[in-house]
Amino acid sequence: MPPHPDLTYGVIDAHTHVNPFHMLNPGAEDVFRRQHGERWPAIRQLVEEPTAVLKAMDDAGIERIALVNYVAPDVIGYTAEVNEWVVGYAKAAPDRFIPVGSINPRFVADCGSETRRLVDLGIRALKLHSAHELVYPNAYRDGGELPGMAAMYEQAQDLGVPFIFHTGTSIFPLARVKYAEPLHLDDVLVDFPRLKVVMAHGGRPLWVQQCEFLLRRRPGVYIDLSSLPPRQLPRVFPRLESMADRLLYGSDWPAPGPTDLNSNIEAILELELSDEAKRKILRDTALEVFNL
Repeated sequence: MPPHPDLTYGVIDAHTHVNPFHMLNPGAEDVFRRQHGERWPAIRQLVEEPTAVLKAMDDAGIERIALVNYVAPDVIGYTAEVNEWVVGYAKAAPDRFIPVGSINPRFVADCGSETRRLVDLGIRALKLHSAHELVYPNAYRDGGELPGMAAMYEQAQDLGVPFIFHTGTSIFPLARVKYAEPLHLDDVLVDFPRLKVVMAHGGRPLWVQQCEFLLRRRPGVYIDLSSLPPRQLPRVFPRLESMADRLLYGSDWPAPGPTDLNSNIEAILELELSDEAKRKILRDTALEVFNL
């Protein structure tokens, strides 16, 4: 794989939505269709073919991508079958695809056993999309209705598996944004201090300060920058340079918004950051988070 023409290293994209789009419910697919327009059928077909995705990665100078999947049958249409799907998909190029799976604790009684099963299956990281899975990250606390979630975090912590949490807004019609306020993660950070926590999207746009506070609170906390316009990052995170070793590049492609895998890389490279900070964001932090 040739690196990006302006770099000597391959980029790691920590947040893509290479998902089984055939599972989308009509309302969710309509969002994709409206965002991508006439390009949507071609994007759907491209994502179904790992070789086509690998070619797109090569064209963008991307070495690896995280295939972020999650279980949200009522909001998006994705069932627990996404876990087997993404593991099977990643087998097409295990050195380049990072399979990210999910447990929706509303539908799983023994979340600890399911966590171990998914890791044994080949899942490399887990995702909780609170706004789409309709559950607070700390719903195990204080007599909460989902105490089994604690075993999920405990197993992930013991196994060294990173946990990605959606933070911030969502444009899908059945999403409930209240579940994705980052401050709910504070309980998780206190109760599971060895868990690697990635706050996807940096709390966009309502709660970016909460995310920065949580990142500074503990060393094992990270922010992936997917769906945050790179040119706005110095304004959103004034300490961007000093935070670089806790930041991961993510395109969010082909979720509604990004048009390709490459454009946001160019925008990151145009920022007034040191080359070292850019490399941390585009590659090195992801190596640490995903144990690569």
